[in-house]
Amino acid sequence: MRQHEIQIRVRYSETDAMGFLHHANYFSYFEVGRTELFRAQGGDYRAMEEGGLFLVVAKLDCRYRAPARYDDLLTLRTTITNATEAKLEHEYELCRDHTLLCTGHSTLACVDRAGKLQRMPEALLRMCGET
Repeated sequence: MRQHEIQIRVRYSETDAMGFLHHANYFSYFEVGRTELFRAQGGDYRAMEEGGLFLVVAKLDCRYRAPARYDDLLTLRTTITNATEAKLEHEYELCRDHTLLCTGHSTLACVDRAGKLQRMPEALLRMCGET
């Protein structure tokens, strides 16, 4: 599984004074998308972290196209676009009905507890269809 969709309802606390979803919360939604994709693949972030490996964001961007508002029901599609021993890349599409609200991209790296770069775990690469 390289793609996963979830629905997210915009909560009041996530909006700004104009009633729009605050721009910083899009990144939180992307994290939810990555986590749920990993879970749907059979992955377990908690177990991976307990084993001493962590996936950290090395690069993250978002292209805003249209605003979301309080109580909108959104669909987030998260797709793994590249998985190597050194990095894991995702793309995101956030929509309301059939309107594309934003697109995003992230690059994750694997590190140990000391923050030293590590190879991506083989099990993770298998889940991503890369080995």
